[in-house]
Amino acid sequence: MGPWIKEYSPDKINEVIAQDSALSFLKLFIQDFKKQRKNAVLVYGPSGCGKTSAVYALAKELRLEIVEMNASDFRNKDQIQSVAGAASKQMSLFGGGKLILIDELDGIAGREDFGGVAAISNLIAESRFPIIITANNPFDKKFNSVRKRTEMLQFKILDTNDVYQILKNICNKEGIKYKEDVLKTLARRNSGDARAAINDLQILAGTDKNLTKQAVDELSERNKLDSILNALVKIFKTTDPNIAVTAFNNINEDLDKCFLWVDENLPKEYTKPKDLARAYDKLSRADVFRGRIRRWQHWRFLSYINNLLTAGIAVCKDEKNKKFIQYRPTGRILKLWWAKQKSMKKKAIAQKIAEKTHTSVKQTIKNFDFIKTFFKDKAMAEKMIKEFDLNKEEIEWLNRKT
Repeated sequence: MGPWIKEYSPDKINEVIAQDSALSFLKLFIQDFKKQRKNAVLVYGPSGCGKTSAVYALAKELRLEIVEMNASDFRNKDQIQSVAGAASKQMSLFGGGKLILIDELDGIAGREDFGGVAAISNLIAESRFPIIITANNPFDKKFNSVRKRTEMLQFKILDTNDVYQILKNICNKEGIKYKEDVLKTLARRNSGDARAAINDLQILAGTDKNLTKQAVDELSERNKLDSILNALVKIFKTTDPNIAVTAFNNINEDLDKCFLWVDENLPKEYTKPKDLARAYDKLSRADVFRGRIRRWQHWRFLSYINNLLTAGIAVCKDEKNKKFIQYRPTGRILKLWWAKQKSMKKKAIAQKIAEKTHTSVKQTIKNFDFIKTFFKDKAMAEKMIKEFDLNKEEIEWLNRKT
């Protein structure tokens, strides 16, 4: 039995859930490639929303040879040129069309990836075939050169019902017994990540073809949930700093999310006002050090953050809460991710305008209301689009009412 994420990957674009508008744009871009201003589309959105599977479905439907390069595996200039460089200039082995997929652009990060972003940017400029690039967050400043040469295309976060429909279809084909509320719980747990939900379904029901409430309740959120829950238990259910300080040692979770988990569940555990006040004081102090890291890049402060977030909070109570508390993730995680995407999109537009107008990005952002007023004039808008090399999404953003 192979992985269901491959077995049930869509073969046609009408099988891709909830991305109709984006898929229409992508299909038209590929079909009319020779008429396009740019050689590539940068498809972005959260994990598991269908970016890569949509590209493969399109390639199958349009009968195109697909050449895939995962940026996480081919990270520097020489590796990228050896794989995708030749493919971007040579005809297909069978004389048909070709599509080049550069998956997970976010995988290029760090000093070891010297020249990788520049190589991709050059590849786009020289390619004879359409290039599709996928990323979770394309607005990092290191991707500026890539963004300038691509059309930006956003895939939206899947909602619970979207993921539920995908899981329901698999259950019906696999003959899996399930209750609707149990399957919806599984869909909801994965926060819009269909790939993770399918993997969870296969783990829970792939053998005995029966999805039970007990199995879903016991499932970790892609192993991270169990880890984070154990970490919270170490912090909240002990007063021993030596135990608490190790809570996040083996957690595969970023610092910002650890803060959110602690902040969300702290008032559920610390019911005495004095305990809660002391604990929030430690949490706020940890946040101060987090700000200093962002501002000055003083990474030695990480140890202070860990000590305050774990042992510091653990010793703020006189005794542990003996009641069972069901820890839950905060809904702010997705909201913060989405807000960050919008903010970085705004900054990316400002960078283009600032470069041409010889002003700072900060000043350009302050002048956006003024810029949008100019953009309402059709003739002026056309000049600005050409001068600033604005893509479709950036034009829509500037046209949007605030």
